[in-house]
Parts: sequence; structure tokens; C-alpha cells
Amino acid sequence: MPLFVQTVNGEVKQVWDTQPPAGEAGWNSAIEVRPAITANRQTYDGHTFDLTKNPVEIVYAVRNVPVAERKASMESAAKQSYLEASYGVTQDELINGNGNIALIAAAKIAKDQALSALAGATTHDDLDIL
Repeated sequence: MPLFVQTVNGEVKQVWDTQPPAGEAGWNSAIEVRPAITANRQTYDGHTFDLTKNPVEIVYAVRNVPVAERKASMESAAKQSYLEASYGVTQDELINGNGNIALIAAAKIAKDQALSALAGATTHDDLDIL
């Protein structure tokens, strides 16, 4: 996807992913520079513009994801899965009168097992196994 950056007085005013209006001043082509990241251990964290390059480079920063942050995200995902299963069964019961309570129990067991496994994880390698 082509990108375009408009600069005014040496500062970025706007970035577009469509062709800017013909004749409007300050527009340059741009490219995104995204360094390689390690899945689940790093993430992109903001960006800067290198206006000295042609095309302008939109350079992304990389942030290491702390184990505690990744672990909290995995715990939230386990809880969300249980919540969605419970909600689905409850909706089925309220609308159709045939909610299967065993599905809620199975979802609770899955959630509890996931949370138990996560409790013992202290490194990214531990989390990778889960």
C-alpha cells in the first residue's frame, strides 16, 4: 500500500494511504520500516519519521513484552473464553429453553486448568509450552 507524508516546516502534518491532491505542497512518498520481532515476546511500540530519507521512512520501535504482561493477557483470554461459553449457554436457555449446563461446567474446567498452568509459569519459555 503506498503511503504519503505531508510535512510543513520540517514536521509531519499528516499521513495518507491514498494519493494526495495534485498540486498540494509538502507531500512525499513514504515507506514503513518494521524491524523483525520475536512473536509473543516483542511488540511494535510507536513510530518515528525519518524525514532525511527519500522516501520518508516511518520507523517502528520495538518493545520487549514482560513475562508478567504476557501472562496476564493469557489469563484474560482463558477467562474470556469461559465468559463467552457461559453467555452462549445462558442465551440459548433464555431464548430456546435448552441451554446445556454441562458446556458451562466444561468451560469452567478448561479455564481453571489454564489458570493453574499459568500460575506456575515464570518465563517466556514456560508460556510458550502452554
